[in-house]
Amino acid sequence: MLKHCVFLSLRSEDELPAIEDAMELLAGLVGKVDGMIDFSWGPNRDFEAKSQAYQCGFVTTFTDREAHLAYEAHPDHVRAGGMLVAACRGGHDGIFVADLEVG
Repeated sequence: MLKHCVFLSLRSEDELPAIEDAMELLAGLVGKVDGMIDFSWGPNRDFEAKSQAYQCGFVTTFTDREAHLAYEAHPDHVRAGGMLVAACRGGHDGIFVADLEVG
């Protein structure tokens, strides 16, 4: 199983509507992409004061790398990714991704 964890450093709070639209697109892929099990997103509360630069993020679970690749290639992911890059500080540089192999 693969946990795809993405954290976003937004240019400003004005970007939140674009983020919400992107998250809706990504959440809509559950049930469309074989092997995409779930999708959750929300604000970063940063209780340990270690990730202030990232205001929000999402986690999605895939059965395997093949499912993750199908997600990456899906047009809704490509569209949402473009929206997130445009909303983040430094574009791609404002997005932190960790793919954890679990279970």
